[in-house]
Amino acid sequence: MEKKSEYVIKQISVFSENRPGRLAAIAEALRKEKINIFAFSIAEANGFGVVRALVNNPERAHETLTDMGFMVSFTDVIAVKMRDEPGGLYETARILGDAGVNIEYSYAYSGKDAAVLVLRVDQAEEAIERILAHGGELLSRSLFS
Repeated sequence: MEKKSEYVIKQISVFSENRPGRLAAIAEALRKEKINIFAFSIAEANGFGVVRALVNNPERAHETLTDMGFMVSFTDVIAVKMRDEPGGLYETARILGDAGVNIEYSYAYSGKDAAVLVLRVDQAEEAIERILAHGGELLSRSLFS
C-alpha cells in the first residue's frame, strides 16, 4: 500500500506588495540559486499579491526569499495528473466533491503527456485516498524536491 504522505507536496507561498518588478525579483532570486519553478500562480487582494509555486528545492527557496525580506510560508498541496481533454477537470472535481472534500484553491499546468491540477484541499489524506481509489494518478512529492 502506498503511503499517502508520499503525495503531499510542499508549496511555497510568497507574499508581496502588488507592484511592478516584484515577480521579477522573486524569479531572479530563484534563478540565481538554480531553483526551478515547475508551476506557479498569482492571486491579488487589497494591493498585495500571493505567489504560489512548486519548486525543486522548497526549503532553499524559502530561505532565499525570506532573506530578501519576503514573507514566505509552506502549504501542503496535492498534484493530480488528469486527462488533458474535455471532462478531465470534472472527473477530479466530482470525486472530491462526492467525498465532501473542499477545494480551497487550485491552479493547473498542461504538459506533453497530461495536465496536472495542483490542489489545496481541506482534507488532503481523504482526497488522496479517494483519487487513488478511483484510479486517479497523483504526482509524488519526490518530483518537487
